[in-house]
Amino acid sequence: MSLTRREFLKWSGTAGAAAAAMCLGFDLRPVSSYAADLKILKAKETTSICPYCAVGCGLIVHTKKSGKLLNAEGDPDHPINEGALCAKGAALYQMTVNKNRMKNPLYRAPESDEWEEIEWDEAIEKIAKRIKETRDATFTEKNAKGQMVNRTTGIAHVGSAALDNEECWLLQGIMRAMGLVYIEHQARI
Repeated sequence: MSLTRREFLKWSGTAGAAAAAMCLGFDLRPVSSYAADLKILKAKETTSICPYCAVGCGLIVHTKKSGKLLNAEGDPDHPINEGALCAKGAALYQMTVNKNRMKNPLYRAPESDEWEEIEWDEAIEKIAKRIKETRDATFTEKNAKGQMVNRTTGIAHVGSAALDNEECWLLQGIMRAMGLVYIEHQARI
């Protein structure tokens, strides 16, 4: 049998690859699954968006029927993050299910160095009162040329990156109706 150098390299390369593959060991027995042990096995799966920044990373959130959060992870099908999350997004579960998380607003009176916990109704009332006072104090009906402007320059608004376009549109309308001219969004900052 006459063997050329090229044929020798082909045969020896094939034999070497076959020997290496056999060393890996192939086990054709069925693999046991541990899916029955997962806490998210019968949980409701919902897609969402991370609330932290303007990137808009996709999340998969698993909840019980009671609404209790079981897990939050990156959505591999989302076009922005493809399943990856930053440190804040990865810690979203810990922020949500945390016994130390504050559930009521804190209020610090003027010239005080102490914070006190107040109810939501009281906080909303204080905010609305201050917005009304500031708007009334800084409202401009006409500019120096006598043109009708109906604006307030004493209040500004910075929107959240967790809002979708429809929510931003609605919020923009509310802010413009109050006379605000300084309206910004976190995605542009």
